[in-house]
Amino acid sequence: MVSWFRRNKPEAAAPAPSDPPQQPATPPDAPAPAARDDDFASAAPAAAPGKTGWRQRLSGSGIARSLGGLFRRNPALDDALLDEIETALITADVGVGATTALVDDLRARMRKREFADAADLFKALRAELVAILEPVSKPLQIDGDARPFVIVTIGVNGVGKTTTIGKLARKFRDENRSLMLAAGDTFRAAAVAQLQAWGERNDVQVVAQGQNADPAAVAFDAYQAAQSRGVEVLIADTAGRLHTQGGLMEELAKIVRVLGKQSSAVPHEILMVIDGTTGQNAISQVRAFSAKVPVSGLVVTKLDGTAKGGVVFALAREFGIPIRYAGIGERPEDLRVFDAETFVDALLPDTLAN
Repeated sequence: MVSWFRRNKPEAAAPAPSDPPQQPATPPDAPAPAARDDDFASAAPAAAPGKTGWRQRLSGSGIARSLGGLFRRNPALDDALLDEIETALITADVGVGATTALVDDLRARMRKREFADAADLFKALRAELVAILEPVSKPLQIDGDARPFVIVTIGVNGVGKTTTIGKLARKFRDENRSLMLAAGDTFRAAAVAQLQAWGERNDVQVVAQGQNADPAAVAFDAYQAAQSRGVEVLIADTAGRLHTQGGLMEELAKIVRVLGKQSSAVPHEILMVIDGTTGQNAISQVRAFSAKVPVSGLVVTKLDGTAKGGVVFALAREFGIPIRYAGIGERPEDLRVFDAETFVDALLPDTLAN
C-alpha cells in the first residue's frame, strides 16, 4: 500500500507530477485474498446468487409489500384497484410523475378491455415497471485500452460511498484487474484510514495524503502513479457532502477539472452513490450534483431492509442515468450489477402464484 503526505497545493500547482515512494506493486494477476470472517461478523450471509438472492433481500421492501398484498386480495378489475395501485406506488417513492404516467396508461388500456381480470393487469403493471428501468440497466464497462480507467465516486454524507468503493475493489480484484485507490476524502478524519483498511483487505494500493490536503492533488498524484505502473482501474474517493454545501461542491468540480487536464476522456466514469432509503430527496441530490459534474452512472445502496424501492423508478424516469449497481446487503458479494427484469422480479414475481 502506498501512502504519502504533503502540504495543500493550489490548483495551479496540480499538474506538477510527483514521484511517489516505490514499493512492491501487487502483480496484476494476483488473486484477491478472501475477506476475513471477522470483517463481516455482524452482517447477514451474502444473498444467494441470481434472482433468488434479489427476492430474498427485496421482498420485504415497501413497494413489494404494498403491491403484492394488494393483488393477493384478488380485487375486482375497476377504477378503485387503479386508485389503490396509484397510492401504493406514490407511497413507495416511485414519484408522482412516474406514477401518474403509468396509472393513466393502465387506465386507458383497461377501458379498452385489454385486461380480462386483475391478474392480467398485474402482468401489465410488471411489464410497465420493467420498461421504465430497461433504458438505464447498463452495466459499467471497463475500457481495457484506458490505463488507468478512472472512476470518481461522489455522493452526500452517509450513503455508503467508501464502502461501495471497497466492494468495487473486491469485484475488480476478483476479475484479476490491477487496481489503485485514491483517498480523496481528506475532509473527514477517519475517511483515509477507512479506505486504507479496504485497500489492505483487498490487497490494493492506496494513494493518500494528510487530512485537509487538496483532494484534487491527491487525485492527480494517484493518476500519475497509476499511469506509470500500467494500472487498469483507478477509483478516486471524494468527500461526502450535502448538495447544499457550495464550497464542497466547487471542490468536487475542481477534482474533475484537474483530472480532465490529463485527457478529455478522464474521468471515464463519475459514479454517484445514492442511499435507497432516502426517497424523493435522491432526486434533488442527483439534480444538484449533475449541475456541477457530468454524472454518468448511479449506485443505489441499502435496498435491503427498510428501503421502499420505488426511488429507483423515479431516478430512471427523471434522469435516464445508467444504474450500474445495486446494494442488497453488507457483504462485498451483495453489490450486484443492476438488471431491470431481475429487480422488478424481486419486487413482483411474474405471476401472482409465485
